[in-house]
Amino acid sequence: MSDIHLERNRLLVKISQLYYEEGHNQQEIAQRLGISRPHVSRMLTAAKAEGIVQIHIRNPYSIEQEIEKRLIETFGIHDALVVHIQDADGATRNLQLGRTCAALLESVLKDDDLVGVMAGHTISSLCNEIEYFSRKNLQFVSLIGGWGSEGATWHANANTSMLAGKLRSKHWLLHAPAVVGSEEACAYLHQEPQIAEVLQLAGRSQLAVVGIGQVSEQATIVESGYFSEADFLDVQGRGAVANICASFLGKQGELLDFAASKRMIGITASELRGIPNVIGLAGGLEKAEAITAALRGKWIDILITDLDTAQAVLALEDQKATTKG
Repeated sequence: MSDIHLERNRLLVKISQLYYEEGHNQQEIAQRLGISRPHVSRMLTAAKAEGIVQIHIRNPYSIEQEIEKRLIETFGIHDALVVHIQDADGATRNLQLGRTCAALLESVLKDDDLVGVMAGHTISSLCNEIEYFSRKNLQFVSLIGGWGSEGATWHANANTSMLAGKLRSKHWLLHAPAVVGSEEACAYLHQEPQIAEVLQLAGRSQLAVVGIGQVSEQATIVESGYFSEADFLDVQGRGAVANICASFLGKQGELLDFAASKRMIGITASELRGIPNVIGLAGGLEKAEAITAALRGKWIDILITDLDTAQAVLALEDQKATTKG
């Protein structure tokens, strides 16, 4: 190695120590050494290229991140956040997923964003876990009417109110049931100016946070009491495996027609697709088929789920590929 090269290396080491070990920024280093800030940047890049600087990341999330990559590549979504929740009951799982979503929202929400909010226990956990951060002119809007007449902390309006309260923001509530008794009543309520205004706002959201419901007797839509047994048997008979907003999906993520569709008040999956960024928040093995359907249909952009469920989703997709083969 020539003498001049040794001296260049000496300078690369000095700049690297100032930057990485002593915590000086590039402008401070430039002023100290009498060189330009872009030159400091180029030298730091050269230090990494020549192996003088080697960055090692201690990653305790490598398994989860590998599954995240597989979900993104398999289903073509923008992102996935997978949380390892060992031996957790439903409440603990919801809490952890809620915390993960809360951290994500702190990163992705921008000034002037209008955020659509769905009903659900996991979204309720998000509302409980989120902490205040400052954004200008942030607004929240309910995406669907209420499930049942009994007040509950997981209704869309309750979730919307809590999120807006935590972030000191304006919010809009949908004062209507999610399902009404007749098509005539539904058409009448859609014409009410306040309801129509909220539904129009919901469709103009820049971001939406939605749950993904399974089609079973344990599903929120059934337990609420507002979706009758006849309605449930109808969607089940049509091959529905997932519920997202005011829509039902088949195994491949296709939209299904169903008897109660003209009696529901809230945005549909088709309207949800018009929202630029849709976060799907759901976990539990019982929801694996529903989540898979939502991913196959490309109804969500970001998935937040637990590790066991994510692996079950990928297994279902692998099984489908094997069957085709």
